[in-house]
Amino acid sequence: MESVAQHKEVVVGSLKQKVSDYQQLMKIRLTSLVVFSAVITYLTANSGSPINWFNLTMLALGGFLVVASSNGINQIIEKNYDSLMLRTANRPVATNRMSITEAGISSSLMGIMGVAIIAFFLNPLCGMLSFASLIAYAFIYTPLKRVSPISVFVGAFPGAFPTLLGWVAYSGHISSEAIILFGVQFFWQFPHFWSIAWILDDDYKRAGFKMLPMYGKDKKSALQILAFTVLLVPIGFLPTLEGFTGIVSGMIGILGGLVLTYYAFRLYRTCDNKDAKKLMFASFIYLPVVQIAYLIDKI
Repeated sequence: MESVAQHKEVVVGSLKQKVSDYQQLMKIRLTSLVVFSAVITYLTANSGSPINWFNLTMLALGGFLVVASSNGINQIIEKNYDSLMLRTANRPVATNRMSITEAGISSSLMGIMGVAIIAFFLNPLCGMLSFASLIAYAFIYTPLKRVSPISVFVGAFPGAFPTLLGWVAYSGHISSEAIILFGVQFFWQFPHFWSIAWILDDDYKRAGFKMLPMYGKDKKSALQILAFTVLLVPIGFLPTLEGFTGIVSGMIGILGGLVLTYYAFRLYRTCDNKDAKKLMFASFIYLPVVQIAYLIDKI
């Protein structure tokens, strides 16, 4: 009986570890945040009309699988580099808890199923956008991280694609509203990812990743972060100027941009990790607050 119980504990422990490994491979929390952007944009496009819950579910499911696939392929490509960084050293592929073959098969299946779900149940344009996002993130952005800081600019395109997916999933075409919402998320990524890169600069350098705009934690990098952050102030008001949301959400967009600009300016003054952390946390709050404001103001 004791050996049976011990065997059961081993099986349960192995199963828990496998589940944990797949959660890390797919980056569950990050993937969920990306899906949130697509869903909230779909609801914004849909506002005033009955919600098609089936289409919304397919968007969330397909989007989740595509992003999870991108994250898995990213970890396969960066296996040897992840093992050099404290933040990523315990990832399943980096530690060989999961083989490259297993990660490759599961990531490929998730990508194929995700794109197929979006293309078949929503529309072909949505499917093409999801496929383009996967390719751009996994095979262009990922290898560029060790080549040049321009990788952040390149990665901002697939990073903002969820807004296009959400809008096109409802409307079937790319409109000016979709491009504006894409722009908000596109420019938001610069203060967000550069503040993270600032905090993790030493870790990134261990793996040879060139993430900060001017290669280091200096005034030039901080000034570029500030310049891109300032752009969020007028861009956050564009949905109001375009006339598809109201003045309240537009003011929230301006206020959010000003808050991020304030923290980016503080980082420029001090070049201190503490101010980079404040900018990072402010950016975490900015995007969902502004996107929810656009939705509520449009209803």
